Amino acid sequence: MLPEPFLKRIENQLGEEYPAFLQSLERPRAVALRFNPLKGAIPQLDFVQSPVPWEPMGYYYDPQTRPGLHPYHEAGVYYLQEASAMSAVALLDPQPGETVCDLCAAPGGKTTQIAGRMQGSGFLLCNEIHPARAKILSRNVERMGIANALVTNEHPAKLAEKYAEAFDRVLIDAPCSGEGMFRKEEAAVTDWSQETVEMCARRQAEILCSGAALLKPGGRLVYSTCTFAPEENEQTIEHFLQTHPEFVLEEVDAPWFTPVGTGMFRLWPHKLLGEGHFAAVLRKTSGQEASVSMQKGESLPKEWTEFSRNLAITLPEGKAVLFGRSLYWAPADMPEIRGIKVLRPGLELGELKKGRFEPAHGLALMLKTAAQTEDLPPESSALQAYLRGECIPSQARGWTLIRVNGYTIGWGKGDGKVLKNHYPKGLRR
Repeated sequence: MLPEPFLKRIENQLGEEYPAFLQSLERPRAVALRFNPLKGAIPQLDFVQSPVPWEPMGYYYDPQTRPGLHPYHEAGVYYLQEASAMSAVALLDPQPGETVCDLCAAPGGKTTQIAGRMQGSGFLLCNEIHPARAKILSRNVERMGIANALVTNEHPAKLAEKYAEAFDRVLIDAPCSGEGMFRKEEAAVTDWSQETVEMCARRQAEILCSGAALLKPGGRLVYSTCTFAPEENEQTIEHFLQTHPEFVLEEVDAPWFTPVGTGMFRLWPHKLLGEGHFAAVLRKTSGQEASVSMQKGESLPKEWTEFSRNLAITLPEGKAVLFGRSLYWAPADMPEIRGIKVLRPGLELGELKKGRFEPAHGLALMLKTAAQTEDLPPESSALQAYLRGECIPSQARGWTLIRVNGYTIGWGKGDGKVLKNHYPKGLRR
């Protein structure tokens, strides 16, 4: 049962559309996924159905199937993401070469969507304040083969202080009361109260202030929630505009969503195939773009140079960063990270080990090919054995990039008879 105060308020909000809204909550929810353009061509899959109108890489899929168990999911070929959740990045419209911040990024759906649109060019900072959720975010950034992202675990206010007016675009998918997820998550119903709505609105106002400080003059900020509460949506934006006169709501073309005045939209489950969401598009009209110190790169160690030469690996534009014995490849325009809690300063290349180099899983997922590869069909017993962590027969010698139908999925190291398994233990089936 949905909370009575919630239902009364929704009835006031929707009027004659209220019965259609209630009926939509009784229908099975639509499920969707988003293909990852960083992995190459989109495969033909039997369970993929009609496209999501507002996201070129988004598609609904047959709810009777389980695409999360397909090897393509492990290879980062697609990300399971609710269709309405794809709307915020569609409105943000990030471009290759820009600096973009996803301020409340876990578990990573919108971050990986942004990265796909940036096409590996530019700098993406994705942040999550909760440590456990930040680790999930970092794993999803790795799985999707993203090389130009910095993953942080910081308070938004600290990032705003360090990187003031440094970003072309900022996304704030704010923590909220979750009313739009009532059909999807039972916990959202049991945890709901008017006090929670008001608490979330106060927290959202603080996060918005931090996001505003991060944005360059002329930049775009998108604020989104998965709730219907006006206190967390229109009222939060109205209060923000009163205290931040340098911002205006920006008119954008979004015919799939219900407009709520200029630059604000609601996504109602009785009007589209998706859950409930809200989004506002804001433009910063004035300010002074800050000069941010850049992270210094380091010399690439000889262990990496030898490894990459043997496998004919070419990296995108960037700079080396050494964390202990782990070598990372950071975006070329990544700012100074000293004093910030960092989980992933770019693409993890691997670890230096007594005169040799051991490649990281993330490097395999970023690459499309190498001098030595082993291609396995999705349904093959060899691939299933590899995903279980077992050795597989192969005549290859040395480090070998394992691929499933051309999509990279991990590393093996051959002795001419078998490939020793280097698929991460935490991912094995």
